[in-house]
Amino acid sequence: MRLILSLTALAVLTACSPASNDNSAAAPKVSVEQTAQTESERLNQWFEEKYEEQLQFSPLQMTYLGRKDKYDQLDDMSEEAEKKNLAWLAASVAELKSHFDYAKLDLDSKTSYDLWIYQYEQAQAGEKWRYHGYSFNQMFGPQSMLPNFMINMHRVDNLQDMQAYISRLNQMNRAAKQLIDGVHKSADIGVKAPYFAYDGVITQSKNVITGYPFDDSETDAPLMADAKRKIQALVDNGSIDQAKADELTEEAKAALLSSVKPAYLTFIDWFESDRANIPDAAQGASALPDGLAYYDYRLKTSTTTDLTADEIHQLGLSEVARLTAAMEKLKTEVGFEGTLQDFFAYIKQDVTDERFYYPDTDEGRQAYIDDTQAYLDYIDSKLPEYFGLLPKAKLVVKRVESFREQPGAAQHYSSGTPDGSRPGTYYVHLSDMTMMPKNEMEAVAYHEGSPGHHMQISIQQELQSVPTFRTQLFYGSYVEGWALYAETLAKEMGAYQNPFSDFGRLVTEMWRAIRLVVDTGIHAKGWTEQQAIEYFKQNSPISEGQIISEVQRYFVMPGQATSYKIGMLKILELRQRAIDALGDKFDIRAFHDTVLGGGQLPLQVLERKVDNWIASQQSM
Repeated sequence: MRLILSLTALAVLTACSPASNDNSAAAPKVSVEQTAQTESERLNQWFEEKYEEQLQFSPLQMTYLGRKDKYDQLDDMSEEAEKKNLAWLAASVAELKSHFDYAKLDLDSKTSYDLWIYQYEQAQAGEKWRYHGYSFNQMFGPQSMLPNFMINMHRVDNLQDMQAYISRLNQMNRAAKQLIDGVHKSADIGVKAPYFAYDGVITQSKNVITGYPFDDSETDAPLMADAKRKIQALVDNGSIDQAKADELTEEAKAALLSSVKPAYLTFIDWFESDRANIPDAAQGASALPDGLAYYDYRLKTSTTTDLTADEIHQLGLSEVARLTAAMEKLKTEVGFEGTLQDFFAYIKQDVTDERFYYPDTDEGRQAYIDDTQAYLDYIDSKLPEYFGLLPKAKLVVKRVESFREQPGAAQHYSSGTPDGSRPGTYYVHLSDMTMMPKNEMEAVAYHEGSPGHHMQISIQQELQSVPTFRTQLFYGSYVEGWALYAETLAKEMGAYQNPFSDFGRLVTEMWRAIRLVVDTGIHAKGWTEQQAIEYFKQNSPISEGQIISEVQRYFVMPGQATSYKIGMLKILELRQRAIDALGDKFDIRAFHDTVLGGGQLPLQVLERKVDNWIASQQSM
């Protein structure tokens, strides 16, 4: 989902009481509401100006947003650039505090004010841990992000766009040197990724520079194929002639050989040369220098709460027990005789059983995509019954590109542009269909698509009622909590007609409950990779390949996996609070619009927003 540096505990937000009006004959009759709105309007204009300044630091972010400013540039990825960005943010906070009267702001503007400061506090707290994260790993990193960005984000509509594309290719070697410098600095303080991260980076990097023009293959390398495809589209729409197309193709080839190839050899050389120094037993964050403090920071970042590792671990054990009971009940309802482990084995034992798996063929892969689309189409038809706010952006279901596809890896969502020129995309890994059980696909589709990530993120990006910077904020506990809540909400909307799919819904929720136990086990309690795998096996029917991929993900992303269940539980808690307080006045559409209508928020801020909504409904 993105590049949030850090998180600190959120200061309690306080609402100030309005001052009384002076109604003397000599004074103009200006309402407090008008005065507050004037200050809020002034603040919102300042936010627009500052956000635009902030965007100028990142040509890549502007492209993600569908803009073509600095379209021929890649970001400055050096440590100096990061420090410059942080200094700019610090100066903006000082300006914010000195130029605006918090007491005169309306409630929503106070939230914006606090969030601007909060994002700075996150970045400031993260400064200490700049080199503790694994910036290159098997899940994500520049080795896969850069080609993915060029292929899927850099849109080519005319000659200038293609020239900008080639310019960006020519800057990859510079970016690679800046990025690998960070890896060296991490290594210098004793921070190195686990063995499987090295292996993943090496494999993905080699995939990018395999094929023409990097070797004698008759098959084009991914970026060469993409450049040719985009150049041909310009020929087809009459933007350029064939002679210009040939010239651009040669320029792209030259950029790939002179910049992209050395960039990826830089990645490969480092990780291959250091691979022998990496133990074959992965270790969690507690093994890093000051590792437990780093993990505490990562938990705060991921959950936007002050929950400790022990508290999260115990919560996970409790949720695993609750969901096990629900699975036992459903197992009995479908008439299965045997233990829950027997039932797990039953639904995954025969990968040729078309009740539970698609064929491991191109036809099977297309059927998975088609059926997923059908599930999402059904949910779309039900959305108006549960939401007032609806997304305008379209959603497409797409197989992950071959150079970064991994058997059993997690499905994921990539947001579209705010203007709708690029749709949201639900990406699926389909290289091994034996790791893609049918009974789980509905829940995952609702999580990544609607009413999950696609709906929430699209609505956020389309909001007109908040400053633009709030349409792009990211808080993992909110976004992942909402998506997990969406899996359960889909059942209320009539999904999961097949009881095995409903069991799959329980499986995916169990998956997230297990994460609370396993993530804290790995990073705070010293669990080994095998311990984590065995706990997963004992409590879910997920395939071994998926389990291994999941556990290895937790090792390289400390704390991130805890965000899902923590966020979901908070949303469910707030929904029940609203139902208890409002009774017959509770409106599910209004509740959902309240949760989604302000963009992503730290959980404490979301709680305040819902409490304010409840109070407003009670006063009506």
